[in-house]
Amino acid sequence: MLPSDEKIMDYGFGDVASAGFYIAFRLEFLLPEFECKTLPRAWIHKYTRHGLMMFDPVMQWIYSNTGAVRWSEIDLPDPHGILMQASEYGLSYGVAISLRDPEDPSIRSFGNFCRSDRELSDTEISDLTQKLELLFSDLTAPDDVTEAELEVLAGIKSGRLIKEIAYELNVTEGAIKQRLRSAKDKLGARTTPQAVAIADSYGLI
Repeated sequence: MLPSDEKIMDYGFGDVASAGFYIAFRLEFLLPEFECKTLPRAWIHKYTRHGLMMFDPVMQWIYSNTGAVRWSEIDLPDPHGILMQASEYGLSYGVAISLRDPEDPSIRSFGNFCRSDRELSDTEISDLTQKLELLFSDLTAPDDVTEAELEVLAGIKSGRLIKEIAYELNVTEGAIKQRLRSAKDKLGARTTPQAVAIADSYGLI
């Protein structure tokens, strides 16, 4: 389920990245499935308008590596002076954390975390990495919900009653209720409406 901005704040990224952060989940062909930005709006506008991503040494590192690195430790050319430009917006110190998709190495999820006053400590970087992995785990759609269970959730989504779904699928109401219970367990939902909402947010129904 895609989290709200409030949910992202619950992870406490901003407590460490006091100048802002940018998180992107499953970046493919320059477009992530989910992203959250708290960087200065003026910097985001400049970065986007001038297409700086293509020349950004931090992004080049992210696409070529996994793990975590301080911006100051990235040994790549920066002919456009992007890191210097970023510092003019309070983004003087940063850490990039890059995670590879286990099923498709070409897909990356990452976070950039920034401060204006000092480098992030090893402990802070480790903590951010753990939180980022937890967030991305929460964002990963379950793959064990069966077609039969999704049929029931789709029926509920369309407003049909359990007895109507049972009649359409030629099974008992008890079977429908069991499929709902199983779907809720797999989706981590406490209620049927929540299970429907989660499945819908993942594009499963």
